[in-house]
Amino acid sequence: MALFEKMNAAIAMKDAEAYLALYADDAVFVRHQTGTEMDKAQFGEMIRRMVADERMVMGARRCLYENGDILVVHSVNDYPDGTREAVLMACMLKDGKIARVETGATPLAR
Repeated sequence: MALFEKMNAAIAMKDAEAYLALYADDAVFVRHQTGTEMDKAQFGEMIRRMVADERMVMGARRCLYENGDILVVHSVNDYPDGTREAVLMACMLKDGKIARVETGATPLAR
């Protein structure tokens, strides 16, 4: 099963642990808002909070490209603070897991 399919299934099931299992232990997440980096533990806390919040809606995801080195995903997400963003996520892969994620987002009107 492709990594994108596993990611999509974990999100659809709101299974934070399955989602986080796709990441390498030393994975880095770069926040598009600030450019700061989070390690997997910090990123995991954020993902668990988001999944637990019923107001968080991870929109339909599209795989733009996937091979053994990179996964590029696009989605439109609604956040608990009432904002909506179109998110482009570039996941650099290593040994079948996500090693680094960088996102870009465009705010959208509701």
